[in-house]
Formats: sequence, C-alpha cells, structure tokens
Amino acid sequence: MIKLVHLNKTFESGDQAVDALKDITLTVNDGDIYGIIGMSGAGKSTLVRCINMLEKPTSGEILIDDVDMAKLSAKELRAKRKEITMIFQQFNLLMQRTCLKNICFPLELSGISKADAEKRARELLDLVGLPDKAEAYPAQLSGGQQQRIAIARALATNPKVLLCDEATSALDPKTTHQILELIREIHDKLGITVIIITHQMNVVEEVCNRVAILDHGVVVEEGDTTTVFSAPNSDAAKRLVYPDGFTDAVFSPGLKKIRVVFNGSKATELPLIASLARDKGILASILFASTRSIGEKAYGTMILGINDSDAIVQEAINYIRQTEDIDVEEVQ
Repeated sequence: MIKLVHLNKTFESGDQAVDALKDITLTVNDGDIYGIIGMSGAGKSTLVRCINMLEKPTSGEILIDDVDMAKLSAKELRAKRKEITMIFQQFNLLMQRTCLKNICFPLELSGISKADAEKRARELLDLVGLPDKAEAYPAQLSGGQQQRIAIARALATNPKVLLCDEATSALDPKTTHQILELIREIHDKLGITVIIITHQMNVVEEVCNRVAILDHGVVVEEGDTTTVFSAPNSDAAKRLVYPDGFTDAVFSPGLKKIRVVFNGSKATELPLIASLARDKGILASILFASTRSIGEKAYGTMILGINDSDAIVQEAINYIRQTEDIDVEEVQ
C-alpha cells in the first residue's frame, strides 16, 4: 500500500517559490491500477518522482508498506527502488546496447550473474511479446516496441510497483491501446500495483480502477474511475469530461436542463428519449452527449433540454430514474 500524507513540494526559483504540490493525501491500494491525471503543469510528474524519492518532498510523508521513504538511508533507498520501477515517455533505453542487454542492465547492477540475467531477460522478452528482438538495437524498433522493452527492463527486478510517467504520450492511438493492454495483462499476471501519470483521459478510462485529478498541485477530485468520470464535480474534472464545454453554449430562455449519467452498457442501449415521449408525452432535446467505454462497460453523460414547467421536468426525472444503471438530476 502506498500512502501520501500531507505531501508538499516547493521549488525555489530565484527570489520566488513555486508550490508544485500542495497538501496531497492519497492512498493507492495493493493491486490498484491508479491514474493521476491533469493538464500540463498540474504537478503530475513531480508527484510520481516524489513517490520513488527522485524528488525529495518539502514536507509530508510517503509511506510504502508502512515504510517512510524519507527516513531511509541511501543504501536502503536503492534497495527499495528495486521494488518501485518506472517507465517514461521517451523510453530512456541505452541506444548502444541490444534489447537483451538493456533488460539485463538493472540485473547487472544488482550483482546477478550474466547467465541468470540473460535467462530472466529472455523470459521478459517473451512476456512483452518481443522474443525475436533480443539482439536488435532500440533504434531498429518502433516506438511501441521500444516501450515494450522499457517495460521489460522495469520488470527485471520483480518490482511491486510500476510507475508510468506519460508512458503512452509519444505513441499513436493504436499503439497506446496495445501498450495499455500489455500493462493490464502484466498487472493481472504478476499482481503488481500500477500508477499511471497522464494528461490523456482515455488512458485512465481504459485501464485504471481509481483516479485522482490534479490541478495546479492540488488533488481536486479522487475516487473510482467510473464515478469520477460519469459525474464529475470539480471544474478540472468537468474540463476533462466535457472538453467542448456544454455549459458555454447559449440555450433558449426557460429551458430546463437534466443531466443523465449512464452507469453500464445496457443503459446506453435504451431508447431513452423516445420512451420518454411515448410513455409520458414529454419532449426532450439533446444538448450534449458523451459516451465511452471503461473496462468492458459503456458509460456516459447526456444533457437533455426540456422547455416546460418545473412539474413536467420533475415528472421526466422520476421517469428516467426508474431505469437501472442511470442517475439523473436537474442542472443549472
């Protein structure tokens, strides 16, 4: 289990102090695939670098399995980092080494024999689907293949935690999906905890079971991915879920707005508006709609407009509320 307790990080820049992280308290449970998402400058990379103490926090605690990382000696910290490995946006492979030798590198640093290191490296090449690339050099590989090698290298020391810092940002959508599938497979097979730092909402939606939204160094929303993204509360979360900003649109005077949140694939297949008109004679227009897949289920949000009395709007809400896997409320 990873606990961040009242974590703060301040950078000094000349006469100015920049607060990159402000009083962050989070818990990542064993086995989570935990997403930390925010726009550029939100403090995401600083946060992940604090977890493995590549950045020393200004104050607060980082507890991993109840061990306070800040209190470890340099030798103890090096040993602990074998359990907390990291992959990056730019892969950070050693270009003069073959793929096999890249994966062997952390094992060599740990004093593992050459034969045992190569055996482990070939097992990991199989795991990431590149057994035929042992003698290839990184420059001969595609971006997705290089990231697979980076993942294999990160797994060489049998870590308990894998940190992914914008690990798919340099990849195209298809390759991103393949890498996320690989991360999920590794998580399921090895039981490791994964923390994904990203600015891409689709990355979190596809693989993360929990998410924290970071905005200007502050956690503004945190919880189950489905809950946070299906009914966002903070402005930062709403900017991610509604990138086109339905609230910026100009609507007719007197138009009442209803937010309908779908919490499962069956709900999104229902002819909701047609049923409302057929059964209740209430006409609704679609002002905004966004649906997506999270895991194996579909989720989404729809904003309906009803130009009628408060009583009719409440009747529509009561009718929609009867449907399983749907939440509904009036919004301003």
